[in-house]
Amino acid sequence: MKVLQRFFIRICSNKLSLFILGISLLLIVSILCLVFGSVPLSLNDLLKGLSDAGSLEHTILFSIRLPRLAGGLLAGAAFSAAGVLLQGVLNNALASPNVIGVNAGAGFAVMLLLALLPDYSSYAALAAFLGAFLSAVLIVSIAAKTGASRITLVLSGVAVSSFLNAMMSALELMHIDLAVNVKVFMNGSLANIHFSQLALPAVLILAALCAVCFLARSLNILMLGDEVALSLGVNSSRLRLLLLLFASLLAGCAVSYAGLIGFVGLIVPHFARKMVGNDHRVLLPFASLCGAVFTLLCDLAGRVFFAPYELPVGIVLAFIGSPFFLFLLINKKGRRLHD
Repeated sequence: MKVLQRFFIRICSNKLSLFILGISLLLIVSILCLVFGSVPLSLNDLLKGLSDAGSLEHTILFSIRLPRLAGGLLAGAAFSAAGVLLQGVLNNALASPNVIGVNAGAGFAVMLLLALLPDYSSYAALAAFLGAFLSAVLIVSIAAKTGASRITLVLSGVAVSSFLNAMMSALELMHIDLAVNVKVFMNGSLANIHFSQLALPAVLILAALCAVCFLARSLNILMLGDEVALSLGVNSSRLRLLLLLFASLLAGCAVSYAGLIGFVGLIVPHFARKMVGNDHRVLLPFASLCGAVFTLLCDLAGRVFFAPYELPVGIVLAFIGSPFFLFLLINKKGRRLHD
């Protein structure tokens, strides 16, 4: 037992080893996601599906499981990176896309687009980004005017999210043809994703992840305080707005096809920060990697443990994330990231 403990401590002290471990876990979980489902596939079936374009296995892989795998990977990475950015920009350990209403803003914008302009559904990612950003700006502004504490931020987010969720429910009642889609969307699900839905979100998410990793050093400087940042040539206000834009873009693109998946952007950044520290040059890519693994694991759990039924990944994450959020809320140490 002591040998295993020393081995684990050694791995955790080496950041490169953590990345290698994370990539290995991602590969293993990805294979499991391809194998398990309503029609179980063996490794031989996977190879047949990849090589024989006319086989049933090929149809299952390329029409159902690979799009679902890619969607979960991108969504997990996007939500986690957005959570890291929001917690850093707001210096608030409770900040995440779902807590401060970014997800709800994105979701409402997508549902409004589908209800009013269904022929333009291919622009869902852009609509989600716009809705997410406007929602984030509104909530941060309300919290700033009423006292920029962690509680006012959370309460502002809850209020705006509740209003936007009510608006989505109203859209559901007004447009019966959207009823099923609204239910699935609000629960957050990776089922029924197609590669065509992922084309634009994938490009935007990958571009945003590269951009925020490039800005990681500036975010490190921002965490030292506005005066220090200014003395080092960093415009704090402009950088905060830019990072808020990228956080909204990441969360919005993920919401556009996966729905209102919550708590990935809250849980994963805290775990990643414990593992690799507060240097955002390492934290951002590691959190993205962990988010992809965590989201795929939760999606897999919803399929395997509730078979022959399927529990949407958003509900699985709510079971895990709600107690974690309450723990952070009552834990006084979670007030600020650097207290």
